[in-house]
Amino acid sequence: MLGCIADDFTGATDLANNLVRAGMRVMQTIGIPTEPLGADADAVVVALKSRTIEPSLAVEQSLAALQWLRSLGARQIYFKICSTFDSTPRGNIGPVTDALMDALACDFAVATPAFPDNGRTVFRGHLFVGEHLLSDSGMRNHPLTPMTDSNLVRVMQAQSRHQVGLIDYRCVAQGPQAIRARIAQLRVDGVGIAVVDAISNDDLLRLGAALSDAPLMTAGSGLAIALPANVGISPSPAAATLPPARGAAVVMSGSCSLATLAQVAHFRSQGGWVLALDPLELAADGERLIAGAIDAAAARLSSVPLLITSSATAREVRDAQAQLGVEAAGALVEAALSRIAVALVERGVGRLVVAGGETSGACVQALGIHQLRIGSQIDPGVPWCHAAQVMGHRDGLHLCLKSGNFGADDFFTRAFRLLDSGVSP
Repeated sequence: MLGCIADDFTGATDLANNLVRAGMRVMQTIGIPTEPLGADADAVVVALKSRTIEPSLAVEQSLAALQWLRSLGARQIYFKICSTFDSTPRGNIGPVTDALMDALACDFAVATPAFPDNGRTVFRGHLFVGEHLLSDSGMRNHPLTPMTDSNLVRVMQAQSRHQVGLIDYRCVAQGPQAIRARIAQLRVDGVGIAVVDAISNDDLLRLGAALSDAPLMTAGSGLAIALPANVGISPSPAAATLPPARGAAVVMSGSCSLATLAQVAHFRSQGGWVLALDPLELAADGERLIAGAIDAAAARLSSVPLLITSSATAREVRDAQAQLGVEAAGALVEAALSRIAVALVERGVGRLVVAGGETSGACVQALGIHQLRIGSQIDPGVPWCHAAQVMGHRDGLHLCLKSGNFGADDFFTRAFRLLDSGVSP
């Protein structure tokens, strides 16, 4: 019923998680599949790694995903973006939205990254992260997509060839009929894309109801909570059922977000085994360090999770980028963590948490995973998933792809407790 295109892998599971919580059976694909879906689904999320690539390539990949989803009969298309509107002045949110609108012959689309459950709200067109404007949050220092402007109308207008307007909180509070009337007026005024305020889940539910017939939505994962009801689906625990979990437990962390740094620190403070990788040392002697990391972790594999991390402070990241280059530093870390992940899965890891969008993409691709069944939520925006066929594992692999910005401080230990107990918070 719903076809979704996500611009990174953790964002895809974030979106899928909210759809499952609202009752939809969801399959996530890694890239555009070449084989049939492995299970029945009400929604399919195509996970791309397109957030920070060249805009023209992001458009090409997104249009290919659209074509495949429409071949399955998808009635609506959801372009999933980050809840912090991660982008650059060139894109890729605007260019991809423009291209999808053209392909769908759609003259209007909304754009809202709001996800109140995770502290992302939009008020008067400005994005807040918790109590702070986006431009005052840790995203200001993001190594790839620093966000220094909280005004989403202005940010989107710089990227899109459509005129960008606003549906503000006062209109949203009046309900679906008022939102539809505002959309009609914006169309008359020549507006093609509207940023929408949302400061609560109730706002998203009202917006979702107003968009029941919309061919396209550009949004973070928050809006997903409202869409299953439009097609008569209600929440059900059965939508999140996964096979029993088995095998050793490992966390791979490549994110440098403040949330992930706090999670690494908490894991260490609880006495967890931690192996830290330094980008400069990897550049100097990568093969030896990677082999050593694999041997050290493999000797300790058990049901108790291990943590292998390259997470670093903003200053440490800048120092590494200054010496190695921005792209080279990131690619070096992603390659190292993904190689280690593959080696450890081959040695019996059956439960794997990966922190960070770029790291998640690298690990999933290296593991050869093409489809994921979405299970129960761990923290808002982060579910457990299951890949049925991974490197000969008879029971498959339970996998969590965590956005760097998401999760409580104790996420790395609590995730495995929840999986093993079969309980969702």
